[in-house]
Amino acid sequence: MTALEELRGRSVLVVNWRDVRHPQAGGAELYAHQIARRWVAAGVKVTWLTSRPAGVPAREVIDGVQVLRRGGEFSVYPAAAAAMVRFGGLFDAVVDCQNGIPFFAPAFVPRSTAVVQVVHHVHQDQFGAHFGRPVAAVGRLLEGPVSRYVYGGRAMVAVSPSTRREMRVALGVRGPVFVVPNGNEPPAHRAGPRDPEPTVVLVSRLVAHKRVDRLLRALPEVVAAVPNLRVEVIGDGKQRRALELLTGELGLRGTVRFRGRLSDQKRDELIQRAWLTTSTSQGEGWGCTVLEAARFGVPCLASSAAGIDDSVRHGYTGWVVPEVDEFGPALIGALTELADDGTAAAISDNCRSWASAFTWDRSAELLAGVVLGEVERRAAGGRERRAARSDMAAAVRFRVPRDVAPPQGRRTDQVRVVGDLGSALLHGCDELDAEAVLARWNVEPVSVELATEEHLLTGVALPTTARA
Repeated sequence: MTALEELRGRSVLVVNWRDVRHPQAGGAELYAHQIARRWVAAGVKVTWLTSRPAGVPAREVIDGVQVLRRGGEFSVYPAAAAAMVRFGGLFDAVVDCQNGIPFFAPAFVPRSTAVVQVVHHVHQDQFGAHFGRPVAAVGRLLEGPVSRYVYGGRAMVAVSPSTRREMRVALGVRGPVFVVPNGNEPPAHRAGPRDPEPTVVLVSRLVAHKRVDRLLRALPEVVAAVPNLRVEVIGDGKQRRALELLTGELGLRGTVRFRGRLSDQKRDELIQRAWLTTSTSQGEGWGCTVLEAARFGVPCLASSAAGIDDSVRHGYTGWVVPEVDEFGPALIGALTELADDGTAAAISDNCRSWASAFTWDRSAELLAGVVLGEVERRAAGGRERRAARSDMAAAVRFRVPRDVAPPQGRRTDQVRVVGDLGSALLHGCDELDAEAVLARWNVEPVSVELATEEHLLTGVALPTTARA
C-alpha cells in the first residue's frame, strides 16, 4: 500500500500565503494545489487556509480542496495563527508552506498534530530586494533564528537539493529535510515548427528578484550579432512599467514585446515556437517555467542560481552561466548553436526526456510519505529528532527472490518494486548502512552507491542486470 493510500481518511490543513485563484499566484501555489488535488482524489480531507484578495470569496471549493481565505498580504499571518489555535486540533497534519516567512504552525497547534514545513527557496538575500533595511532585517530574523527555534527537529521538505543546501547553510536548519521536487505535465511535441527567426520566450512574474532587467541589458550586443532576434516576455508584475521604459531606453522596442498575462493555451502556443527560454532570477526553489518549456523541447539559458541549477542540466537541456554579466555572450552562443536544425532537435529530445522524469503523482506520493511518517511519529509520542547522518542518502538496486516478500522500507525510502526488480533511495544511509538494510530485506543487491542530486530529484532507476 502506498503512503497516499494510507493517508486516506486523514484531515490535512495546508497553510499558504496564496492559493491558485490569487492574482499573484505562482509556482509555490501550483505545487501545493497539484499535490492537494491528488490527495483529495485519493480520499484525504484537505483544507487550504490562505489570504483573501479583493473580489474573491471567503470560502470556495477548488478541485475538491476546501479553501478558506482570511486576512490580507501580511494580516494573513495573525489570521492563520488564530484559526490554527481554534481549529488546529481537528487536523491530523499541517503542511506549512513557507514563502519567505513561515506560519509557525508548531506554536499554534497541539503537539500531537504533525507539522511538515515546505520550503521552496531561501529568501535571506531577496528580502533586501523587496523591502527597506528594517523590514528586511525582521524578515531574515523570522526566516532564520525564529523559524529554527519554532520548528526544531520537525521534518521539513525542500523542492530541490540546492534549496536544502541553502536551508542548512543560510538558515541553520537542524532537522531532517526531504527533497520533494515539483511535478510537471507530460512532455509534448510542438504543435508546429519553431519560428524561422531566432525567438526567445520568457515566462516570469515581473518582480525585482526575477531580474528581467539583466536580460534586457544584455540584449543590445545580442541584437548586433543575431539578426532578426525576437524576445517575447509573458507575465505581469510591479516591475513591468519600469522594464518597458528600460526597453525603450536601450532601443529594443522592435525586439522585445511584453505580452502580459496570457491564457495557458496562448502561453503554450508561444513557448512551442521558441528557440530558447531564459532565467536571470536571483534564486528559485525550482525552475517551474524551465521545465514547462522543456516539456515542449525548448532549452533554457540561465544564470546560476539556487533551484535553477537543479532544473537546467548544463550542456544537455540548456546552459548555465556562472555570472549574470556573462549572459550576453552566452545568449549569442546558445542561439548560434540552435541555428543548426540537427543540434536543436537533439537538445529538444534531451529536454523532453528530462521533463518526463517529473510527475505530480510522484510528488504527491513523496510528500504523503513525509506527512504520514510525521503523523505516525506524533501518534507514538516520538521526541523531536535530529538529522540522521546529515543529508546523506544511498541509491540501491536489488532483485527480490521468489520466496521473499517485496520490502516496504520507511515512509521516505522511495522503494519501487516491479516484478523481481527493485530500487530505493535510503535517507540517512551510507553504502555500509545500505548494505545492512538490503541484508535485512533478504534481497539480492545489484548496486549500492551514494545518492546523487539527480537521484534525489528523479528517483532511482530499476536495475537491468544482476551483480555477478
